[in-house]
Amino acid sequence: MQKRFGRTSVLTAILVLTCGTLAGAATLRLAMDADPVSLDPHVQLSGGMLQYSHMVFDPLVRWTPEGDFEPRLAVKWELVNDTTTRFHLRKGVKFHSGNPFTADDVVFTLARLKKSDDFKGLFEYFTEAKAVDPHTVDLITKEPYGLVMAMATYIFPMDKAFYSGTDPQNNKPKDLLLKTDYSFANFNQSGTGPFKVTQREQGVKTTFTRFADYWDQNTGNVSEIVFTPIAEAPTRVAALLSGDVDFITPVPPADLARIEKTKGLRLVTMSGGRIITFQLNQKRRPEFANPDVRLAMAHAYNNEGVVKKIMKGFGTAAAQNSPKGYQGFNPALNPRYDVNKAKYLMKEAGYPDGFECTMIAPNNRYVNDEKLAQAFVSMMSKIGIRISLKTMPKAQYWDQFDAQVADIQMIGWHSDTEDSANFFEYLYMCPDKATGRGQYNSGNYCNKKVDELTLKSNTETDMAKRSAMLQQIERILYDDGAFIPLHWQNLSWASKDNMNTADIVNVMNFPYFGDLVIK
Repeated sequence: MQKRFGRTSVLTAILVLTCGTLAGAATLRLAMDADPVSLDPHVQLSGGMLQYSHMVFDPLVRWTPEGDFEPRLAVKWELVNDTTTRFHLRKGVKFHSGNPFTADDVVFTLARLKKSDDFKGLFEYFTEAKAVDPHTVDLITKEPYGLVMAMATYIFPMDKAFYSGTDPQNNKPKDLLLKTDYSFANFNQSGTGPFKVTQREQGVKTTFTRFADYWDQNTGNVSEIVFTPIAEAPTRVAALLSGDVDFITPVPPADLARIEKTKGLRLVTMSGGRIITFQLNQKRRPEFANPDVRLAMAHAYNNEGVVKKIMKGFGTAAAQNSPKGYQGFNPALNPRYDVNKAKYLMKEAGYPDGFECTMIAPNNRYVNDEKLAQAFVSMMSKIGIRISLKTMPKAQYWDQFDAQVADIQMIGWHSDTEDSANFFEYLYMCPDKATGRGQYNSGNYCNKKVDELTLKSNTETDMAKRSAMLQQIERILYDDGAFIPLHWQNLSWASKDNMNTADIVNVMNFPYFGDLVIK
């Protein structure tokens, strides 16, 4: 989500505020830490691409701040039978191309999602979308599935007519899914969302202009958004303080108090559900196949100390994936910093003198990511593990992550479904390219019991039983040292104080900019 969701490469930008030429209209420049990787919403599952999707497309339903679902392109829904959920679609909606939105566009979109390397794992339980009539569509699953509504928040209908046919530029299908290089969908868009892309220079600036025929005319007053990526946190903050930009995210922990005290600015923060982790590649390093080595590393890492000193308290030390409030949160699992225990485990594993290995991490994806990686390297040296670290911008990082170029790799993950099973499906199930399970499991961890319980939990409708399964998985991963948990990262946004910023942000970390009002 991410990836990254996890993982997530993010839509980033600048938002400069000026008065529009029309009464009540405003132009915004938004500064975030990176640029969207593509105009194709299915090319990458990440927070930034989901942010882009909410601006240019519209989902069937979306999350509310309270964790409920509210209508968007679907106005109501009902369960037809155990495997069929019927959605009644909003009438009179147009795509940016001028084409009308119908059930056929939902059918086209779900079929495409099931082909996407990044999304097919999420949608593996769905067999198809079936048009009942032009404004009614059924989502059909293989078996009873408790997360249909959560998955509907990831269905951003694409314009079937716009993306069908052959692209004259390269004689390839317009709906071709391609992570890199040119494709029609990577460079062209037609959504139903509040904004359309009118100018783009990747890595430099993307301009979003309000869609005049947007179906929801009773929302925000932003007529234009100019996104410019600012990777360096100090530069983003300086731009906000100087008045050059009017909305930034994320805000570095060291500057939270300063922004909060600055007249004319507004700081909004909330606890987040994104777990930051390190994965240990058991195929690249035989040492990491030994659970005692993995557990030694977990004991050598000072979660609470790092949150206090490096994160300045802007996070919560973690020992598992599921944050408090998730069904899988296991209250019995706590951070386990103990260097003496770590040294003992290294000796038991047969590596009293340690070993050498490599590591990569992004330097502009997560809050203090480079500093976190450096701290980890220092802590591992105390138990003899000598790590060669390389950091890089997230624009380059995810290709390297996917290629598994290093023995240790950093990844953060916010559950795409606001549910514990999503962590396990993507990060810890045995990697399977055919299904997409374990897609971001660069540690190549594989435990058949974890796979069995994860799949079983997805069809369990008794919530008490399901919660017990998910908590059991967290215990297995903890006892196995399946990964190194760091902390859950808090969320932060800062803007001029004449915006309804608090009303548009959420724990999913993709503000609904279409609802932004500037006074």
